[in-house]
Amino acid sequence: MKSIQSNIKKAKKYLDKNHCIAVPTETVYGLAGNAYSNTSVKKIFSLKKRPINNPLIVHYYNINNLKADCHINNNFVRLYNKFSPGPITFILKLKKYSKISKLVTNKQKSLAVRFPKHFLFRKLLKNLNYPLAAPSANISSRLSSVQASDVKEEFGSKIKYILNGGRCKIGIESTIINLLNKPAILRLGGIDVKKIEKVLKKNISIKIRSKKKISPGQFSLHYSPGIPLRLNAKKIKDNEAYLLIKKIKKNKPNYYFLTKKGSLKEAAKNLYSTLRKIKNSKYKSIAVEKIPNKGLGKTINDRLKRASKF
Repeated sequence: MKSIQSNIKKAKKYLDKNHCIAVPTETVYGLAGNAYSNTSVKKIFSLKKRPINNPLIVHYYNINNLKADCHINNNFVRLYNKFSPGPITFILKLKKYSKISKLVTNKQKSLAVRFPKHFLFRKLLKNLNYPLAAPSANISSRLSSVQASDVKEEFGSKIKYILNGGRCKIGIESTIINLLNKPAILRLGGIDVKKIEKVLKKNISIKIRSKKKISPGQFSLHYSPGIPLRLNAKKIKDNEAYLLIKKIKKNKPNYYFLTKKGSLKEAAKNLYSTLRKIKNSKYKSIAVEKIPNKGLGKTINDRLKRASKF
């Protein structure tokens, strides 16, 4: 308990001085900075080499902290009560006098907000008097980090501190829902769309591709291991890794399995770490077998499709 408190204190010290640090979440690790500070937000974009027109998600401890920055509507309250804290991000209308840096929002009048579940991140947010902008802790378009060693691999000594919270439990980014008007999914993620539809009692459209970038996760190239990736492969080439959904008896050194028995939840959790392992094993390309396109399988396929744009 004492070491946790000292780590939170150290993280706060860096954040208060407008530095960026890495933080653990239940989805993936984030690169965090004071969302009210232009200095901090500029550092996030610079470190990630992130396009300036790609908005950031801002993380809050609870709904009370959010009220200073955003207008709250009924759909948000219903989803917040069911899924937050957790892997869901909401697009809400920004208040006129919010202190959120305009760099966070791409100068738009909306904000992507989330309430993370990881106990360390929540403890940190509770100790701050500002929310944290925190995109995934990786170089833009590369694989997200799901453990502290991944962050180290991405940034080396360029960031001041990593708040180590172990391996991420979900291992894939949050679901993003636009609640400005008619609800629409802008990014598939850790919560199945059908569960959201059940709460709102209506069908929700999926609008992953959008010219107007009001949330992250809308660029075509993303989540890339940095080598070519082929989808729905039945045969593999020389010096190519083969990514399979579940373990099979016929095992080879270049076969990589996302699960033991085919659980899509387990597959999502292991996706980035397995792709990173393949990348670091010096294969020239990756062949991926057909992944079931249902539930979290849709999220996995979305990530693989974007990674294939390399």
